[in-house]
Amino acid sequence: MTIEILSVLPELLTSPFEHSMMKRAQEKGILTIRLHSLRKWAVNKHGQVDDYQYGGGAGMVMMCEPLANAIDELQKEAPFDEIIFMTPDGKPLEQKEVNTLSLKNRILIICGHYKGIDQRIRDLYVTREISIGDYVLSGGELAAAVLVDAIGRIIPGVLNDETSALTDSFQDNLLAPPVYSRPAEFRGLPVPSILLTGDHKKVEEWRQEQAMQRTKERRPDILDKD
Repeated sequence: MTIEILSVLPELLTSPFEHSMMKRAQEKGILTIRLHSLRKWAVNKHGQVDDYQYGGGAGMVMMCEPLANAIDELQKEAPFDEIIFMTPDGKPLEQKEVNTLSLKNRILIICGHYKGIDQRIRDLYVTREISIGDYVLSGGELAAAVLVDAIGRIIPGVLNDETSALTDSFQDNLLAPPVYSRPAEFRGLPVPSILLTGDHKKVEEWRQEQAMQRTKERRPDILDKD
């Protein structure tokens, strides 16, 4: 899978992809991540990629020409399965969408800045608009990093134990149950005895009950979606 990211500040994304699972995924050849500076397609020698917005008001807007030229050039190599714009007014990111995106071959992510991108780019090119929460960041780079990590970790071969991703929160519309490790007792708090029995069927039943209970308490809205 290849994920291309178009950004005014691609250097902000260097570190997140040079460590841990994203690094291993790239070393294994399972995932290719390419960062592109939008200023390569600037409208002038000064590197301009933004301008004042029509109608007045505070804040600059990312211009049509640099974005369109960048997308057109990048698509000459191969068409994108999805062109995603990270934006606060996009669809909230959910695990189901992450699962769908992990099956794609080639994705482009556009990172917004300033007041966002010209609406005509959204109309002409963007296939999905995604938000990672009801808040505003300085730019789309951190949101893009979140999306890439969420997608990359569930691609087969990235995790050492592929079944681990299948038991994450939200995969079955439930939050994950509590987990425990050694020691069996810590500061007067013991591990639930069921986890020490070795009875896998009962352990799974306990985990399912705990997942349901935790979801009801913390995120009842997830259950309401069903």
